[in-house]
Amino acid sequence: MADKKKQEDVKSSSEQTKTAPKSEAQKDAKDIKKDAEKVTKIDPKDVKIKDLEAKNSELEDKFLRSQAEIQNMNNRHKKEVAGILKYDGQKLATEILPVIDNLERALAVEVSDDAGKQLKKGIEMVQQHMVKALTDNHVTIIDNAGEKFDPTDSQAVQTVPADKDHAKDTVVQVLQKGYKLEDRVLRPAMVVVAQ
Repeated sequence: MADKKKQEDVKSSSEQTKTAPKSEAQKDAKDIKKDAEKVTKIDPKDVKIKDLEAKNSELEDKFLRSQAEIQNMNNRHKKEVAGILKYDGQKLATEILPVIDNLERALAVEVSDDAGKQLKKGIEMVQQHMVKALTDNHVTIIDNAGEKFDPTDSQAVQTVPADKDHAKDTVVQVLQKGYKLEDRVLRPAMVVVAQ
C-alpha cells in the first residue's frame, strides 16, 4: 500500500510538473501570438506613407542628378563656344599668310621710276591694311631674331656656328615670319640657329 501511495505521489508530482511548464508555454505562445497580431495589424496608412517617402527620395535623387547633368552640359557648351570664339578666323588667317608674304617680297624689290614707286606705295598700303586686320583679330607675328630658340613656335631650317655676337641656341636670322592666333601657332617661324 505504501508503494501505491508512493506511486500516486510521484504520479501527481510529475503531472504537476508537466502541467506547469505547459501553462507557461501556453502563456508564451499567447504572448507571441498577440505580438504577431500587433505586427500584422500595421496601419495601411503607415505603409502608404513609407512607400511615398521612398518614392519621394527616389524622385529627389533623380532631380538632383538631372540638375547636375544640365549644369555639366551648360559648362561644356560654354567651353566649346569660348574655344570657337577664341580661334575664330583661324582658317582665314592661315590662308592670308601667303598673300602677306608675297606683298612683303614685292616691297623688297628696288624701284627707281615714278610709276614703280607709286605701285610700290600702293602695295605697301595693302600690306599694312592686311597686317592691321590680322592684329585686330589677335594674330601676332613671331619674329624672334636674337632670342633663344624655342621649338614650339620656330622651325630651325639652318644652323651656323656660334660666335661672340650670337650665343649658342639663339636665333640668328628669321627667314620666314611665323604667326600665332592667341596662343595657337598658325605657322612656325623658319629660322637660322647658332650652334
